[in-house]
Amino acid sequence: MVVQPAARSGARPPASADHRWLVLVIVATAQLMVVLDATVVNIALPSAQRALGFPNGDRQWVVTAYALAFGSLLLLGGRIGDRFSRKRVFITGLIGFAVASAIGGAATSFGMLVTARTLQGAFGAILAPAALGTLVSTFRDPRERGRAFGVFGSVAAGGGGVGLILGGVLTEYLSWRWTLYVNLIFAAIAVTGALMYMHTSTPANRPRIDWAGAVLASSGLFCIVFGFSHAETAGWTATLTIGSLAAGLVLLAAFGFAESRISHPLLPPRVILSRARGGAYVSVGVAGIAIFGVFLFLTYYLQTVKGYSPVTAGLAFLPLIACILVSSNTSSIVLLPRFGPRTLIATGMLIGGGAMLYLTQLTVTSGYAVSILPALLGVGVAMGMIISPAINTATAGVQQQDSGVASALVNTMQQVGGSIGTAALSTIALTATAGYLAIHHAGPLALPAAATHGYIVAFAVSAGLFGAGAILAVVLLPSKRRLAELRAAAGATAHSSSASAPAPAPAPASAGSASSGSNT
Repeated sequence: MVVQPAARSGARPPASADHRWLVLVIVATAQLMVVLDATVVNIALPSAQRALGFPNGDRQWVVTAYALAFGSLLLLGGRIGDRFSRKRVFITGLIGFAVASAIGGAATSFGMLVTARTLQGAFGAILAPAALGTLVSTFRDPRERGRAFGVFGSVAAGGGGVGLILGGVLTEYLSWRWTLYVNLIFAAIAVTGALMYMHTSTPANRPRIDWAGAVLASSGLFCIVFGFSHAETAGWTATLTIGSLAAGLVLLAAFGFAESRISHPLLPPRVILSRARGGAYVSVGVAGIAIFGVFLFLTYYLQTVKGYSPVTAGLAFLPLIACILVSSNTSSIVLLPRFGPRTLIATGMLIGGGAMLYLTQLTVTSGYAVSILPALLGVGVAMGMIISPAINTATAGVQQQDSGVASALVNTMQQVGGSIGTAALSTIALTATAGYLAIHHAGPLALPAAATHGYIVAFAVSAGLFGAGAILAVVLLPSKRRLAELRAAAGATAHSSSASAPAPAPAPASAGSASSGSNT
């Protein structure tokens, strides 16, 4: 079809631009499905273990298989979104994720369940950067983008907590299998919305896929996440643990060297060499490492020490989710334009560290209202102040052809950070528990007291991580003025590219959609 003059002149946005808030709902639904799947299975795991009969030593792989595939393939998934139609990549990821979820729900063996979780992670790695890349290209106005990132950040930060609640409800009232089947509902809603309201836009300049870089990056991230996960069961001095971590570092170093030498890198150095974006990625990674301690250890504390049911334990996290929702939107819409990411994220890190320190006073007899609720409220406020502004900053000033891989790196840092945090903090907690039992091994409360001691040691480490994150935020992140300059520069570059391009000729319908979609 011929591109209409109004679309060329910019007098009126494309018709589908009027649906940009519906696009936000679609993207947020897909992101919720991906994020909650990192935790929704946690509460269902004991039931799945009883049903399939696998040993305690294997149960971590139901969680780790998802994280390994997701974290190691995200950069490749982001570049695929940059090269092909983002709508088609988005829908492919949704359908693949739903099929993998159906296989997992119908699993008749441990191997079948782990394979399904791995496939979920792989398709999630395609879906997540396509979702965030769609958001970046859809919302150009800074104020509207702030609102959009507030919603998206709420989902990204609060999805884990939603997963705990949903997992508890589904496991207790239906079956553990529904923690996987439920994804078919999310996927059906998102696919229907994407077919109705999203652009079918193919990039004018399709970047080549750097397969060598993809292998190096995926292998390196796989080894890093595997090494930390293996340490949870085998210890830090195990040969496979040390070998995996060392191999991961070598592979990632080789990846960095290769990316600076080729013409079409998987991760262009310009994306991460910006101090503003680099600081945002570091902030997301540090927060991911620190925050998963809350989800993991408080879940165990509430169920194994306090005797909460799965549903009650999940509902205990509702105040955390509510605070994240309020804080994310307030931070992106009101506070970020006023104070800038440096002040906002550093303050959020300090609040998060204070909340973690508050949790270090837990005992076997602690009550929820006095000893846990204030910390959950603090963590919720902190995560809203960190995640949404960090995502906004990480994609500020990025070139259009790099938006997919820049978005993927945000998800990579959050997922890899969460995986490392889960494994490393679990190892620390288990070590502290064993040390406590060696000294206080007698008495009816010895086991719950030892477990609680392990949890509070992990909370103390998380508090230190938040403190380090505050320092890094002050050093690396941009001020309010610098963030505005980055956005202005990106807008000027996009306008210059549009002005210098030749007038569009009559084209097929898909090409017309692509032309209009680039101005969304």
